[in-house]
Amino acid sequence: MTDTLLEIIGLNKHFGGIVATDNVNLAVEQGKIHAIIGPNGAGKTTLLSQLCGQLKPDSGDIRFGGHSIVNDSTASRARLGLARSFQITSVVMPMTLLENVMLAVQGSSGHSFRFWSPVSKDRDMAAAAMSSLAEVGLKSRAGQIAANVSHGEQRQLEVAMALAMQPRMLLLDEPMAGMGKEEGALMVDILNRLKGEMTILLVEHDMDAVFSMADQLSVLVNGHIIATDSVANIRNNLEVQKAYLGDGHARA
Repeated sequence: MTDTLLEIIGLNKHFGGIVATDNVNLAVEQGKIHAIIGPNGAGKTTLLSQLCGQLKPDSGDIRFGGHSIVNDSTASRARLGLARSFQITSVVMPMTLLENVMLAVQGSSGHSFRFWSPVSKDRDMAAAAMSSLAEVGLKSRAGQIAANVSHGEQRQLEVAMALAMQPRMLLLDEPMAGMGKEEGALMVDILNRLKGEMTILLVEHDMDAVFSMADQLSVLVNGHIIATDSVANIRNNLEVQKAYLGDGHARA
């Protein structure tokens, strides 16, 4: 018996004559990494935007933890534990890594800004922020200004900020975009270590990374999911090869 955390039922979204999502049905199991792949323009980011509440679907349902959230706001979904990394938070470049994560902790815990009680003085929030930075390998960089760290470390920081919100599920939209080989390998390691502790729905173009992480793969083409299966079965699926993978070295 599988434990489904996120269920998408008949989700449709059109922009005029353009079909962004076409009767999308998907189930994401608790504690798994489920990747969505597909060519540019397939509707992957539009799908994530509907899941986190930034876009309202034309029809269909989204169920999280067994309850419909299709009419809930982005903030309400975040409070339920659905966090979209790289979009739900933004790195404040003049601030340190620790201060950035403390802002995320502050937002998730309901603290308000107090000019007479600077957030940097709150030891509980600082401890929680340091814990999130440690999870992504940035504890030793906590005092660095965000603008002065590498692109890959900024991406890691964004994951730490999402983790600081104590989500049940992460929605990741191309977390390895713009990274070099070593930075990408580090992000793969971070996400693999989160597997089991965190449910992750991942959109990513780096097929080597996807194949090394995902428990399940769904292939989205022209807004419609043409296959959902294990990595091995997707790689051997003739329909997927024809639509997307081609010679087995997929590029989007």
